[in-house]
Order: sequence, then structure tokens, then C-alpha cells
Amino acid sequence: MFIHHPMLVTDVKVTNPDPVFAEKLLEQYGGATGELTAALTYWTQSFHTDNRGIRDMLQDIGTEEFSHLEIIAMLIEQHTQRASVNVQEAAFRSTLFSLRGAGPHLVDSKGSFWDARYVNEGGHVVRDLRANVAAEAGALATYEALLRYAPDDGTRAALTNLATREVSHTHMFMEALRSVDGLDNPLFGDLQPDHTVNLYFNMSSGPDADQRGPWNSEPAFQYIADPLQHEQQMHGRSPQYSNEMTMTPAAGAPPRETMQPAQTPPPPQQKQGR
Repeated sequence: MFIHHPMLVTDVKVTNPDPVFAEKLLEQYGGATGELTAALTYWTQSFHTDNRGIRDMLQDIGTEEFSHLEIIAMLIEQHTQRASVNVQEAAFRSTLFSLRGAGPHLVDSKGSFWDARYVNEGGHVVRDLRANVAAEAGALATYEALLRYAPDDGTRAALTNLATREVSHTHMFMEALRSVDGLDNPLFGDLQPDHTVNLYFNMSSGPDADQRGPWNSEPAFQYIADPLQHEQQMHGRSPQYSNEMTMTPAAGAPPRETMQPAQTPPPPQQKQGR
């Protein structure tokens, strides 16, 4: 059951309405990293787990995201409907609102319609929670970009609150992952990894390319400095160090050494005039 209360989770008090900025705000209304995407993603994911605690958390956060969608809608409404006539006329001619009218619309800042393919759910709680951490990072980056262009203190305060909640949700998802051994353990599901699971292959060599760090060092990883030599040792094959491309003739074609270039036919003989 959903019940709507006409009470915002944070104040929305725009003092310098700007329809051009409102167009940017559409990114968080109908965009890929927006609040509608987050709300529907977490709500759908909640039915993928039998863990009652994580299900409840996903539904709580998903419902909160709907309230954040309301905040974005109010910001867009105030930035479009409260602008002065001169500002509206000038701005509307160069924004999506010139065609769609004031207020929020289910499009992103470039006018592309919201797409259900933005919803990221995969049927496994660890997979979903990890995707959520990345999604919250994407939303936070978008809010930080919006804050750089916010035209007044009221807008900045509302966006700061929304961005802060992205940080909170990230922390919640990380703790949920920790509770199911999914935060520090990269493996989940029924996979039985093969012998390469802890190998780091140095696939890009050159100046400043062979960097070392905890992502490719002991005790977590065995660093393979020369993957070609490693391949030879493992499988008894000689490494090929040539950068030249080799071409294999298509099936049915003559061997390469017998292939001859196509002969150019001679030009037609002109008839002699009488």
C-alpha cells in the first residue's frame, strides 16, 4: 500500500528561477541515473531475495526515492513556473519546455524519454546490491554536477540533501553486502573458479604502464609480468612476439603462395573509322 502525504522530505524554496537550469534537472527526473530509475530498481530488486531484512531495506529506500522524485519535480516546477515573463520567454525558446510546457516531464536533459532498460535488476541479491552501490555513485556524480550550476541557495540546499542521501544509501547497501559476505568476497553464486582466479596479467606494457598496487600484488594476487611467457610455460606453446597481422585464406581458396593478383583486362580496341 502506498500513501502520499503532501509533505516534502526537505524544503524546496527556489529564489532565482531559471528554466535553463530546470532543463538540467530533468536528468534526475527522467534520466538514467534519476530518482525514478532508482525507485523502480530497488522496489523490483526487493522481490529477488528471501532475506527479510534486505527486502525491507530495499523497499524503504525505494519508497524514499519516490519522495526524492517529488523534490526534483517541485524544483523543476518552481524553476519554470515562477520565472519572470522575460526570463521565461528567453529561456523557453532554447529549452525543452518550449515544446512541452512548464513542470517536470519523463525525459532527460536532452529530451530522450525515460526507458525501462534503465532499471538494473538481475535476480541475485549480491549482484543487485553491488549494482546499487555503482548506481548511487552515478547519481551522486550527477548531483555534484548540478550543484555547480545551481542558481540560488534554496536550490543548492535541496540538492545537497538529495546528494547526501545518495551517500547514506551507498553505506546501507555496503553494510547489507557485508551481512551476506558480499562486500569483500568477489565470488558469489555456485561458480567453482579455475586456477586463474588470483592471477593478474600485465597486458599493457610500456612507460608508466607497469604500475603496482594492492590490485595486483601479494598476497591477493600473483603478478604475471610476461603473459606470453606464462602461456608458454603453462601450455608448452612458443610465444609470438610479432606485431604483424597474419591472414588465413578462406576455405576453398588456393594456398597463399599460389594466390595471384587479379589480372586487369586490357582496354577495348577502338574501331577504325572508314
